[in-house]
Amino acid sequence: MSDETRASAAPAMPEELRSDVRQLGQLLGIVLTESGGESLLEDVERLRALTIEAYQGDEASLARAEELVESFTFERAAEVARAFTAYFHLANLAEEHHRVRMLRARDFSSPEGILPAVDTLPGAVSQLRAEVGAEEAMRRLAALEFRPVLTAHPTEARRRAVSGAITRISRLLTEQDDPRANEAELREIRRQLLAEIDVLWRTAPVRQDRPTPLDEVRTAMSVFDRTLFEQIPLVYRALDMALQPGRSGTVPPIAPAFVRFGTWIGGDRDGNPNVTAKITREASIIAAEHVLLGLSKHATRIGRELTLDAATTPPSRALLDLRERHRDLSEDLSAEVEKRSPSEPHRQVMLFLAGRLEATRTRDADLAYSSPEEFLDDLRTVQASLAAAGDSRSAYGQLQHLIWQAESFGFHLAELEVRQHSQVHAETLAEIEEKGLDGDLSDRSREVLETFRIVGRIQRRFGPYAARRYIVSFTQRPEDLAAVYRLAELASNGSQPPVIDAIPLFETFDDLGNSVDILDAMLGDAHVQERLAATGRKVEVMLGYSDSSKDVGPVSAILALYDAQARIASWAKDNDIELTLFHGRGGALGRGGGPANRAVLGQPPHSVDGRFKLTEQGEVIFARYGNPDIASRHIDQVGAATLMSSAPSIERRNSEAAERFAGVAEVMDRVSRGRFYELVRSDGFPQWFAQVTPLEEVGLLALGSRPAKRGLSVDSLEDLRAIPWVFSWTQARINLAGWFGLGSALAAVGDLETLRDAYREWPLFSTMLDNVEMSLAKTDERIARRYLALGDRDDLARLVLDELALTREWVLAATGHSRPLESSKVLGRAVQLRSPYVDALSLIQLRALRRLRAGVSDDELAQARQLMLLSVNGIAAGLQNTG
Repeated sequence: MSDETRASAAPAMPEELRSDVRQLGQLLGIVLTESGGESLLEDVERLRALTIEAYQGDEASLARAEELVESFTFERAAEVARAFTAYFHLANLAEEHHRVRMLRARDFSSPEGILPAVDTLPGAVSQLRAEVGAEEAMRRLAALEFRPVLTAHPTEARRRAVSGAITRISRLLTEQDDPRANEAELREIRRQLLAEIDVLWRTAPVRQDRPTPLDEVRTAMSVFDRTLFEQIPLVYRALDMALQPGRSGTVPPIAPAFVRFGTWIGGDRDGNPNVTAKITREASIIAAEHVLLGLSKHATRIGRELTLDAATTPPSRALLDLRERHRDLSEDLSAEVEKRSPSEPHRQVMLFLAGRLEATRTRDADLAYSSPEEFLDDLRTVQASLAAAGDSRSAYGQLQHLIWQAESFGFHLAELEVRQHSQVHAETLAEIEEKGLDGDLSDRSREVLETFRIVGRIQRRFGPYAARRYIVSFTQRPEDLAAVYRLAELASNGSQPPVIDAIPLFETFDDLGNSVDILDAMLGDAHVQERLAATGRKVEVMLGYSDSSKDVGPVSAILALYDAQARIASWAKDNDIELTLFHGRGGALGRGGGPANRAVLGQPPHSVDGRFKLTEQGEVIFARYGNPDIASRHIDQVGAATLMSSAPSIERRNSEAAERFAGVAEVMDRVSRGRFYELVRSDGFPQWFAQVTPLEEVGLLALGSRPAKRGLSVDSLEDLRAIPWVFSWTQARINLAGWFGLGSALAAVGDLETLRDAYREWPLFSTMLDNVEMSLAKTDERIARRYLALGDRDDLARLVLDELALTREWVLAATGHSRPLESSKVLGRAVQLRSPYVDALSLIQLRALRRLRAGVSDDELAQARQLMLLSVNGIAAGLQNTG
């Protein structure tokens, strides 16, 4: 990397962001000096200076940096690693804070009367109106669905305690930006910033114990509590205000409640023995506790504010009837609210509704709601009464926000989805057939049956929408889906089984190819036909990005997934099915990550049709939903893309591009897959992979409750989970899972003009290349060579490096860029400015790996592992992705 390349990033940094990074860095320096003396700060600065010089092209400086790291004691190396990690947390925070600053400035400065950008929901509606007419555009808006699903194996490398400190620092930066703050207040903010950075520094960055599934549930709840519960109605309101300027809040809303959250946390038991039926039940109770508290709090606040006298705002007959029913339910509660609110019938009813929500939470059967639909009916009765009495602002203001919250979250907050491997179901049924339902079944088989019973209990308490989706991992035949319905019946033992929608998950390359045949056969199942009749012929199909990529390489996986979606969409149309494709996308690029809104717009015609569902996990959950402004923008963007995906112009563009470049796709698939097989099917590759990456050490890091492997050793990659596969290559600065095989594929196509045409006109191809550019930008050949040297296979190392050089050459040629991320200034700046600091942590990690590979005493083993885990944590923070 030349001096000019690195230097170009610095002037591009906005002054406000530069000021925040400088301030936080200076405060960290003060904390380091106070904690470890001047010598600690000097060692950090020496290593920082050397890695910056090395990044600018001075290879000798990298060697000197390596010597410096080797000279550190284990204690000093650990302190330096922690210092760089803390810096990354602060730099990431500063960038997020600046992004929020820009979002707010954009919203503040947007002039009225100017059409919104097409990547916003109002812009998408405007574009649809122009293409399909106003009536059809509004029909599509009303049917819009966005379903993010928080997954059960988060790869968030930082501890919740660290996240808490970062949140508090972010709040202080916001207060510091307030132009009304005086000098005394700014000094106090600086004092508090120092105190919080001191806490961040002194907090152990690595978890000592692996989190339990319930720990993961509670971590997810913090996102709902802090952000989503409050922000979701504001997203709807912003859309409604754009669609009804000057009228929103005084008339019935146009904006639908289009977001429905799901979760696998506490429900995903595929390969995770820590998730049991008891855990699933407790996860549902925890989520319900949070949402019912939230709904109750909002209902109480609205009730207290509805001090509307019956003389000025006369109640409707329906409202008075509702109040009478309340007296029948509880004379005591009715008397209490009527005493507190004489001649204020709307207030009386709302406070009683809040009391019923509290009774629902505490399981008071006499007063509890039977379903969220019953609660919504009551809210709409209050709303209609207010509107009829002429108080439209109270009817369609905050009360509408509460209605949107109840529609979006129900009494369950997020639908709890169960996932289990098809083989487990088959073996359970075989055991039942051999021993009988009441026989001496294995613990695992009893647990499978108990899971269905727990799903039934959850549905009886919170309604069928709280837990009805059952994902079948590695669906390879229609019998894999029939097994779910059969097990549900057996578990119910003659009583009514729970409502189940068995969802096939097609993960491997072969399974994607066989998907339509399996779905066709599935339609012949009586249980499926029953569910089709009950749901209006709705079917959900899940596609696994991560395992298919590990199976055939990233290029073939992307193309196979596109082809499978096109064929499944055609199958659905032929069978009058309302299809929802569920995308098992991960956070990292090697697992289908990247900008979600661009991915939606690149899908095959009719494969979205206004419905988009995807998994959100790891650092992606907090990056997208941890901050209210960023969460709103993300939901707005994905909602807009979901709406626009079925616009005639988008469908025509995708269809024509796929047809025009079909020959290019065929060559790329064949060649990239062959190149990938050449690597991963080489004798000894699994063992070499474990030597040149921190694969085994990643398994030691307490990232989540799920084991890193499904049971096999590193002698086989078949059952290695995709998270450590991607994470390990990322840590080694190779990022192989995101790009390997693409260079050979593009070179095989060979026609640069055709490739550049494809980049301009074929969304699937341009998104692929842009994502690979990001992956290449985070790849560092100088550091990668040092990891590859840990193995004893020069042939495999050469294969990786040759493909890396070829991929870089052809991607830049096809995009017309001189360096990765040249056209993405913000991302390019972030990667360029972080990379030297990540290099420092990589050198520390390499030191630890060399010790672990060489064999050390027990005392040194513990030290080396601790240093290893600290560096893993820091590199994840610096690269801003794990797995």
